Amino acid sequence: MALHLQQGRRARVLTLALLLAAVLLGALGAAVGSTGVERLWQLVDDPIAWQIVRDIRLPRTTGAWLAGALLGLAGAVAQGLFRNPLADPWLLGSASGAGLGVALALGAIGGSPAAAAWGVRLGLTGAAFAGAVAAVLLTLTLARGAQHTLRLLLAGVIVGMVLGAIKDLFTLSSADILQALVVFMLGNTALVGWNACAIMAVALAGCLIAARLLAPVLDGLALGEATAASLGLPLPAMRAALVAVLSLATGAAVAQTGLIAFVGLAAPHLVRSIVKTTHAGLLMLSAFMGGALLMAADLLARWLIAPQELPVGVLTAVLGGGYLLFLMHKRSRGGGR
Repeated sequence: MALHLQQGRRARVLTLALLLAAVLLGALGAAVGSTGVERLWQLVDDPIAWQIVRDIRLPRTTGAWLAGALLGLAGAVAQGLFRNPLADPWLLGSASGAGLGVALALGAIGGSPAAAAWGVRLGLTGAAFAGAVAAVLLTLTLARGAQHTLRLLLAGVIVGMVLGAIKDLFTLSSADILQALVVFMLGNTALVGWNACAIMAVALAGCLIAARLLAPVLDGLALGEATAASLGLPLPAMRAALVAVLSLATGAAVAQTGLIAFVGLAAPHLVRSIVKTTHAGLLMLSAFMGGALLMAADLLARWLIAPQELPVGVLTAVLGGGYLLFLMHKRSRGGGR
């Protein structure tokens, strides 16, 4: 009982810490630009500078938190659904589907470099989301539904490889789209505006509510298929609902920011290393952790080689991969003792 109370207290402290980190990182995100760190109170008297903060930096920073939260939530759902701590949001082929959708859209518009234009941006966003959803539906078709986790996982791997190969072949035949496609594949928060933030906020709210309702299913699955079934849980329908949450969260994030690696994989790991909780708490904390991680990565991407920027997806891959390698090394040393 005392341990349960201690873990509950630790979960509340972690929640407050992550929310405070989001506020502080948001303030830094509004102050960091191509010229370095600026003082926000000095920007209020400069209408042009304030417009840059209001229309570019604030939506970009907010969008980074929302996309990170969606990926963190999707990662926690994937790891619970597949009962594998190495599962990530891309397991159902959504990344390859989104990449193929963007490649086809770029080919249709002639590989225009004006990706920031509203019409083109909306086209790429819709193509990425449609491609991600189509890939998940294809995975579900090949796996004959979501009843068998292993079959679903294998189908996702196959779909991801096939769609990725088709995207590469299409790119080779239309080399003029390569530069714009690389920007999407490396992940980028620079083009996120308030409209994109609104879309991701609605998706995040819906996914959090659905995931919270489905958390007991993940708790049951953690005890094994037979135990979950003995609890009277309608596993086929609830698995399908979890796949829908995973797909919507992943698709909404990737459509707005491109492919950002390791956030969905690392966020649940970080939460579990700090606090032991049920999936109801893990899902929410993973979302908050993912948001803070991507906000921090976005700040580093803007600041490290200013006035130029690093692709935020590259930075998250390096930092996330380094963290997981450290974690593996630590566990292997512990197991060796």
